[in-house]
Amino acid sequence: MTKFMKNSSILCLVLMISLMATACGSSKDTSTQTSDVPAQKVDLTISAAASLTNALQDIQKAYESTYPNIKLNFNFAASGALQQQIEQGAPVDLFISAAKKNLQALVDKQLIQEDKSMNLLTNELVVVVPTEGKVVISHVSDLSHEDVTKVAVGIPESVPAGNYAKEALTKSNLWDTLQSKIVQAKDVRQVLQYVETGNVDAGFVYQTDALTSDKVKVIVTVDPTTYTTIEYPMGIVSATKHLEETEAFYAFLQSEVALNIFIKYGFSVPK
Repeated sequence: MTKFMKNSSILCLVLMISLMATACGSSKDTSTQTSDVPAQKVDLTISAAASLTNALQDIQKAYESTYPNIKLNFNFAASGALQQQIEQGAPVDLFISAAKKNLQALVDKQLIQEDKSMNLLTNELVVVVPTEGKVVISHVSDLSHEDVTKVAVGIPESVPAGNYAKEALTKSNLWDTLQSKIVQAKDVRQVLQYVETGNVDAGFVYQTDALTSDKVKVIVTVDPTTYTTIEYPMGIVSATKHLEETEAFYAFLQSEVALNIFIKYGFSVPK
């Protein structure tokens, strides 16, 4: 072998080793860069009954501190209104209703998958009056007294709390009697506000709503045999674009951490 050919072979070998080293280095750099890329931020929209506002806001803090790549956006309103929004194509990932019928209607239309829905909580219906109110009420029938001039109730057709109140009053033969006194509200939180401000003498709200305010007091716990059991079912909306992340939050709401927060706000967990 000539000296020239020998030197050429050595040069080629050096070049090959150099190229391989460069390739390995590039591959390592790419791998490192990929691992350093933060998880993509995901926004989830949760449509929930207005009565869940305080509890879910606490749960939001707990969840987002543990999963910083998830941003929870809550849409609080009457369950009937939220149902209609989903039916009209609103971009919602998870729905938590204050009545079984609103969620079941979406299951029936395949807008929520039945195997991705369950009953999360229960509640009680109570009558509240302003803390400084002077009206004396010890039973639902006392709402018919002359000194009670206005009674707030959620719109029965769209507000579950209003529908439960209508059931109870109908069962007690009072619904028709009280028609001239009834002031309808867009959701249960508005009923609470009417009572807090003294714009009405009394109002029907959930036990959990009453606990959030020091401006009202519970004067009657409505007989639970006079209205349908108050359930809070939840379900994953079929059209969600973030199924994995929604399923994770759906599971978290059933965890001990989340349920303890709900219980703190007066909700009960189904047995």
